Amino acid sequence: YAGVRFPEFKNAPTWRKSGIDILNREMKVQVDEDGMQYELDPHYHLAAINIFAKAISIADANGFRNELPGSYFDTVEKMIMFVVNTFFPYYTNPMFSDAKLDDKKSMLRNYRSWAKMFPRNEAIRYMRNEHKKGTPPANLSIAFQPSGFFVFRNGWETDATQMTLKAGPPAFWHNQPDNGTFELYINGRNFFPDAGSYVYGGDKDVLAERDWFRQTMVHKTLTLDNANLDSTDTKCLLWSADPKLDKLVIENPSYKGLTHRRSVFFVDQKFFVIVDEAVGDAKGNVAIHYQMCEGDVNIAKDQLSAATQFTDKNNVLLQCFAAQPTQMVEEEGWVSYAYRKKAKRAAYAFTTDKKDNTPVRFITVIMPVESEQSAPQIKATFENKQFDKKGLKIKVEVDKKKYNLNYSL
Repeated sequence: YAGVRFPEFKNAPTWRKSGIDILNREMKVQVDEDGMQYELDPHYHLAAINIFAKAISIADANGFRNELPGSYFDTVEKMIMFVVNTFFPYYTNPMFSDAKLDDKKSMLRNYRSWAKMFPRNEAIRYMRNEHKKGTPPANLSIAFQPSGFFVFRNGWETDATQMTLKAGPPAFWHNQPDNGTFELYINGRNFFPDAGSYVYGGDKDVLAERDWFRQTMVHKTLTLDNANLDSTDTKCLLWSADPKLDKLVIENPSYKGLTHRRSVFFVDQKFFVIVDEAVGDAKGNVAIHYQMCEGDVNIAKDQLSAATQFTDKNNVLLQCFAAQPTQMVEEEGWVSYAYRKKAKRAAYAFTTDKKDNTPVRFITVIMPVESEQSAPQIKATFENKQFDKKGLKIKVEVDKKKYNLNYSL
């Protein structure tokens, strides 16, 4: 900044070069090749963009743009496109890790600034103009494999369906042990917001509150004895995007002696089928956890199902089908959209005791419905009766319409 704003000083060129070198060095350290900042936190990713972008703005305003290398602009643009793809159509972010909830007003301010830096980028223009001008990205669903962010979507307007799932490599301080978790937005409502972080630090009591929001069991993923993950190093085994069926298969060595494989199918760009398989010689209570948005939720333990009860005909039904005896239990549920603020919400888990080397397997169907009363009849079964590390075959039936979902590795 000093080298740009005080060019009359004899050392100004040296200052500018030093600052540019530091920014480029840190950019290479902190930004994955897919454009995500290495803490895997959407809000801190946004902050990193604006640190790097501020240098562009100051250089542009003072005639020094040509001193920044082309790779610098390419990386900042890639970071912005990560936001375009992973944030939701109503301009808010997934709250993974320590992220708070950004709002539309602040995001539009960001897009106005970014559009000046990258005037030829039609996707940034599209977001800057609230979908009225410009062109959305050509892709719908997309994978950011180096950082472990996967996006399923059927459109770019506010009435779209979009799931953003997080399952990446080990990360840094702001990251949480939540591999496999997701948020799901349907027609203007986020039905499965992340817990958030609530608070960052303080005395023993404050840190206990922070630890509650960080724990694995308050995220939408699998646990052993409700413990935090031993390992957060998820590998993507399969990604395939197709309008009729998007497929994702990820695997994490979650605990000593227990590997979690999660397979996600986005069927006909309408509903989701999630298959969770826990494999290994570890023993204990295995649970799949889910937490919904605020509002009334009808939990039917005998049917292993939960359904939201909104009166605007925009609801979801979640139902679990297990390969072994399974119980549905209610859990403590909180969500924090802003620092030191939290709200109660429905939370529950599907649990079973793993007593030997036999894999534990669950199928979960998440279906948008107008109301619970209008929900279809759903069935789901495993066609391959044993865990197969090379593939999966399941059958899902929705009001007698049959879907054969499978993959081979």
